[in-house]
Amino acid sequence: MSYLNFPAPPNLPLAPNGYERNYQDQFANVLRLYFNRLNGNLQSAFGVDGGQYINFPYGSFYDTTDQTVASTTTAYAVTLNTVALDNGVTVQNNSQIAVSYSGLYNIQYSIQLSNNDNATQDIDIWFRKNGTDIADSNSRFGLAPRKSAGDPYHVIAALNFFQTLNAGDYVELYWRSSNTNTYIEYYAAPSSPTRPAIPSVIVTVTFVSAVE
Repeated sequence: MSYLNFPAPPNLPLAPNGYERNYQDQFANVLRLYFNRLNGNLQSAFGVDGGQYINFPYGSFYDTTDQTVASTTTAYAVTLNTVALDNGVTVQNNSQIAVSYSGLYNIQYSIQLSNNDNATQDIDIWFRKNGTDIADSNSRFGLAPRKSAGDPYHVIAALNFFQTLNAGDYVELYWRSSNTNTYIEYYAAPSSPTRPAIPSVIVTVTFVSAVE
């Protein structure tokens, strides 16, 4: 793996009282070496493969439980119980996705929705920031009736959302359903053939840029 070389500030020689050619040559050579190293770093960082040197905040989280609603008139937080990757982004209190650095973030979710009712139902999913609903952040997903008893209709709700966050801010996903027979469902690893488990929720958070 390649690394950038961060040169230490140059140890410049002390200037003599009068002009000396040797001192000027030595002074110039020290600065030339230092700036050559800086230039090499800049070329590496901004070249074709420069992204390998950039360390942005990010987070990847998911949940391995079924999530249900007890009331159609109550908003429920979408919970996350597993950390896949995190760097400056964490989950606190099971649902609050907090950032350590200010900036513009891209928040993406994939939620496994299921409907075990005999009628079409709706689920709303939206964002809250620091406990307050974010305006115009809601999405409504329509779920067809169940296929048969014990075989619910299921579909993935997926979305990405840009949001400016300050260090210490947190965002949450909230949901509401039109019927208590709908839920966010986790599927254990199936067999024949063997396949990975299906998390009920997957959320990824990516730092996009700093904000002035």
